[in-house]
Amino acid sequence: MYKKTILENGIRVITEQIDIFNSVSICVLIETGPRDETIEKCGAAHLSEHLMFQGTSSRNALQIAQLMDGAGGYMGGFTNRDYTCYSATVLSDYTTYVVDLFGDMLLNSIFSKDSLAKEKESVLCEIEAAQDQPDVRTANLFRATRWPNHSLGYPIAGYNHTVSNLTRDDIIYFVHQNYLPNKIIVAASGNVVHQDFVTQVRDAFWRMIGEKSSISYSSPNTELKIVTESLPVSQTYFSLGVRACCYADNNRYLVHVINKILGGGISSRLFRKIREERGLVYNIGSEYLAYFEDGVLIVEGSTIPEYLQVVLEQIILELKNLFSCNEAIDDEELLIAKRHLKGQHIISGENVDTRMSRLATQELYFHRYIDTNEITAAIENIEVESLQNFLQTNFYPSLSTATLVIMGPNLDKHISIDKLTKLLEINN
Repeated sequence: MYKKTILENGIRVITEQIDIFNSVSICVLIETGPRDETIEKCGAAHLSEHLMFQGTSSRNALQIAQLMDGAGGYMGGFTNRDYTCYSATVLSDYTTYVVDLFGDMLLNSIFSKDSLAKEKESVLCEIEAAQDQPDVRTANLFRATRWPNHSLGYPIAGYNHTVSNLTRDDIIYFVHQNYLPNKIIVAASGNVVHQDFVTQVRDAFWRMIGEKSSISYSSPNTELKIVTESLPVSQTYFSLGVRACCYADNNRYLVHVINKILGGGISSRLFRKIREERGLVYNIGSEYLAYFEDGVLIVEGSTIPEYLQVVLEQIILELKNLFSCNEAIDDEELLIAKRHLKGQHIISGENVDTRMSRLATQELYFHRYIDTNEITAAIENIEVESLQNFLQTNFYPSLSTATLVIMGPNLDKHISIDKLTKLLEINN
């Protein structure tokens, strides 16, 4: 059963009571992240999240860890493009301890200089480790190319030089400016009683005050861009993306279905035609990434250098055939995609962590609860005609503003930028 209460200071408390569980999954979601950084302070949101676990005025880092282990559960945090989240899953008897701990962390973290130095080194190692992963490097370069001078293009962890230069005052300022009640959602799913949970959250967070006005973020402008980077590896890696809906757009279910048909499974067009029928790749797929102000449908994969040009040409051909409806979607293809989406939603919903995450993110993006019946009905109601009209109207024109990033060895020998550019022109 879903319930929502807004506390006196503006914090939203949301629960879903599921009595058959012995556990409860809890999160504190803050509407802050890279979107609230300047480029000079890139990485501040992520480093702040790290430091929240390093000690408060009453608990050190070891005591925080021991409390969670002693509660028989696990705790963690992550920084997203649109938000920062702290979560824990424990036996329901320990709900009060977890809520109290999160309140202590968000209100009383001391951000000691020793902890700051240690966590900065940890983040710098994280940044360097990403440089050893060609697929991650390609994805990061895609973002920077797709969204230049925009927070969606910043690396969440920051850059070496910006993280190195962050000070304790920078972290304190970022937290005080952005960890505010009207930007916080506390959600719980599992064996939880709503009114008891509300009382626990109020007791833990009552001292949090302040309010920050909503900021309007305009969608970044885009144009056709093809970027290459030489990399001494055996494979070549690519990311090709086109404009899609933002997270809360009314057409989001159409995009999810399009993604499934294009490259979202082993029966998808890209997997079947490029891997299964021609054996040109081992790894290929598509993904729909959506945020407050923008979204992208992205095709990613890797292949040997000798196959790169033909693989990219085949991908562009598949995109054109799908978006222009030259190769029309048939009833069976749509039926399989809808069944896959509905099945994955229902199956993943049998996990208490997933249910908690849905509560929080639905409140963040939609300011309401969207139950499984509404979601599956919206997917089921999609028809071939409406899907193809949407493709021709929205996705086919987006090819002219696509972003393509390629990494690998000796790229000049294996690809023709001019030919790829011409293929992406929508009049061809």
